[in-house]
Amino acid sequence: MALLVTPLNNVGVEVSGFDIGKPISDAVKAELKDLWYEHGILLFRNQDITPEKQIEFSRIFGPLELHPLKATTSEANPELFVLENGSDKDKFFTASYHGEEIVGRLDWHIDLHYTGRPNHGALLRAVELPSSDGLTGFGDLVKAYEALDEPTKELLDKIEIAYSFSMQRKHMRYVDLDGYEPGPFSPKKPSDMNYPDFSDAVYPGAVTHPVTGAKVLGVVEQFLDRVVTPQKAGISNDESIELLERLVAHTRKPEFHYFHEWREGDMVLWDNWRAMHCATGTKPGVRRVINRTTIEGGVTLGRTL
Repeated sequence: MALLVTPLNNVGVEVSGFDIGKPISDAVKAELKDLWYEHGILLFRNQDITPEKQIEFSRIFGPLELHPLKATTSEANPELFVLENGSDKDKFFTASYHGEEIVGRLDWHIDLHYTGRPNHGALLRAVELPSSDGLTGFGDLVKAYEALDEPTKELLDKIEIAYSFSMQRKHMRYVDLDGYEPGPFSPKKPSDMNYPDFSDAVYPGAVTHPVTGAKVLGVVEQFLDRVVTPQKAGISNDESIELLERLVAHTRKPEFHYFHEWREGDMVLWDNWRAMHCATGTKPGVRRVINRTTIEGGVTLGRTL
């Protein structure tokens, strides 16, 4: 069986030439895992499979992690996390952007980044799709790091960067708040959504990928808070703020991004130790259902304060 690999726009690849619904040989499993580490973002199309098959396929890439909130998981398949728009829960995730209400928009982020121990990756499968909107964006932070100049890379080796968990987007220091207004039901504190109040997490400015050894840019806009004691690296607090602003702008460059327009039967797998992701959201009342399986992160990449 020969896998066909086709580059996506800017980053990631589409992988075809096999049927997830049929038995997969150990050789193909190894090839799929190698492609995941090589490219970070894999797209599979036209895969009409059951939730059980999604779970089985996901285990090729590592042990699976259960979501801590049982309300969002499938009772029959607890490894499955259901992302759903168009339900009565929409009101908690609705905000206004330049006067337009949008449900479920998410800034660029890495899952569980705020814990110091991100999961290793995740696989999304389209179940029910809107006629428009609902895109998922992926950004390659290895390519973003490689595109930096040498003085910036040297500085990143000397600093640590802190992330501070917050439920209120308007309090996040480095996301784009232009035209943003929270909705009336937007949660104000973690306990509103049954989340714990996480301590700050700290990462190196350049994170070393635990498997590939590649350098990964340690700057992602969601929850980004500050450089820890920048004076140790020979820069002032003002200079450290300007550095983070410049690096966030760098991560927003389109050449590091792939935005996926979902079709029925699509599945996307990404390496959460390497790639950030975001969601464009949907209009209120629009149905969108995505099944997610999560690959466990067995390595602590940061530390908690």
